[in-house]
Amino acid sequence: MALDLVPAWPAVGSLAGGAGAVALAWAIRQHRGRPGVDWFLGVFAAQATWCVSYGVGLLVADPAVRAALETAMWLGVIWTGVAFLGFALEYTGRSDVVRSRPFGAVAGFGLLSSVLVATNPLHGAFWTDLSRAPVFGVETVSYAFGPWAYLTVAVETVLVASAVFLLVDTLLSYGPLYRRESAAVALSSLPPGFALVAWTLQLGPVPQLQLAPVMFVPHVILDAYAFDRAEMFDRNPTTSRAAERTAIDDLRDPIVALALDRRVVRLNPAAETVLGVDAETARDRPLADFLDLPVGIGDEAIDAADDDPGDDEAGGGSRETVQVDTADGAGRRTYAVSVSRLTDPNGTHVGYTVVLSDVTERERRRQQLEVLNRILRHNLRNDAGVVRGYGEILRDRLDDPELVRMADAVERRAGALAALGEKAGTVERLLADSDAGATDVRDLVRAVVADARERDPDAVVELAVAGEPDAETDGGGAADWTTHVRPDALRAVVENTVENAVDHHDGEGVERDDGGAWVRVSLRGEGGATGESEGDDPRFVLTVADDGPGIPDHEVEAVESGRETALEHGSGLGLWVVAWGAAAVGAEVEYAEREPRGTRVTVSIPVVDGE
Repeated sequence: MALDLVPAWPAVGSLAGGAGAVALAWAIRQHRGRPGVDWFLGVFAAQATWCVSYGVGLLVADPAVRAALETAMWLGVIWTGVAFLGFALEYTGRSDVVRSRPFGAVAGFGLLSSVLVATNPLHGAFWTDLSRAPVFGVETVSYAFGPWAYLTVAVETVLVASAVFLLVDTLLSYGPLYRRESAAVALSSLPPGFALVAWTLQLGPVPQLQLAPVMFVPHVILDAYAFDRAEMFDRNPTTSRAAERTAIDDLRDPIVALALDRRVVRLNPAAETVLGVDAETARDRPLADFLDLPVGIGDEAIDAADDDPGDDEAGGGSRETVQVDTADGAGRRTYAVSVSRLTDPNGTHVGYTVVLSDVTERERRRQQLEVLNRILRHNLRNDAGVVRGYGEILRDRLDDPELVRMADAVERRAGALAALGEKAGTVERLLADSDAGATDVRDLVRAVVADARERDPDAVVELAVAGEPDAETDGGGAADWTTHVRPDALRAVVENTVENAVDHHDGEGVERDDGGAWVRVSLRGEGGATGESEGDDPRFVLTVADDGPGIPDHEVEAVESGRETALEHGSGLGLWVVAWGAAAVGAEVEYAEREPRGTRVTVSIPVVDGE
């Protein structure tokens, strides 16, 4: 045999395993303080004790010394499993288990076993009848295993298997990030583990020879790979597990996890504070015991999440509001309740998550805006009507040209205020929730142009639709101009774009001989819309061009920046209505100067499939 070429090879292999354990312990000492490192140093200390004591014992014939070395070998066996489980728990982010009573019991078993093996001559709990049984040129011994020896090997096997399970679970849960490290360390424990069990059960042609210390050589090689090549302690699963816990526990939003029977499984600290109950008390009780969910939010919301699980991927299923008298002294608050399905990595439905988002201030601002908007609209409409009426009477009864001019200005300003009130109503409708629906963009644009012509007969409002020889008729081909967006929002965009061009014209245009208002509205399809060449982003493009004075830069900048300031104050709501309406339908708006005079507004409207 090839092994016969190495004198006393069992002893050499055992000592090599011990030397490798010491070398690895020396290599990772610099990482002390990182998760799992201290426990792994303990593993190597126990392995070195195991391998070295057994290897030296194979070279010693004195019965007393051999018995002492056998005792040391068993101490290594006992503490290798305990330390390896401690490492696996801490390395995979379960350090809280290391401080628990169950792990304390494991450590207590190790201490008791250590005492029993040290006092074995008094009771024979580990072995009896130790005698020399040389083989392969080394001083092996044989003895009858005591009951505690079998128990120790069984417990250590369970501990190592549990540690391997934790490492494999990490490999499967966190994917490639920790795959090489976890796989290497998990596999490294198999050779010595199987060898120890075979020796305990007296299996093999040479049952008195324990090969576990020799099997620590491949064990050391795999561990060395994990430490060096895979940078095991530079990145470990504790980071991911801590991030998972932090993502829930540190959120300010209350989060409740429910089992499939809709009983509480977990509360985060924010939920404990708001509901006035600790997680331990709430566990395994219905959520309704702590949160008064009205009809439409409780069971029906969970049923809705079950009916439409796809919503979970978008951030949650049902979403309603509920009033809660919080237990933290914050008073009555309004929360948006979001219920979604909870699934494991395999996609199996395992429960539900209920998220309470504090929307008290948002709801208060919404109510304030609604009241303010309603009052302003009512007062503007009534008072502006009164002022406009008196302005008309004064203009008709006055003879002084200067006074007539002033009365006319009063009438026009009152009309502008009334129009402002109507735009405020449009804004209110845009801010409200509204469902999308099938909208024919071509018909909508035609209707808006017709209204503009009726409202101001002196203005010239042209209409051109791509692919149609006569845009003023109902004919022109079978092109589909339909998109599924909010009709009210899209109409607000088109209407205000055309109205702005007509209403703000200064009568000094260049397209008409008399300088009157001129507006050209054109509509076309792009990227596959209305049968155009195929593309990845089909859209309807609306262009409104005029020859008016142009839109002041500061007004466009105010809208594009998203805020009005004392220095950038828009004179009306028209541009804001266009911006908010475009946002509601996913459209894009661009403003550009038109040569030789005027403005060109381009609105790019997405083609949304009804499905």
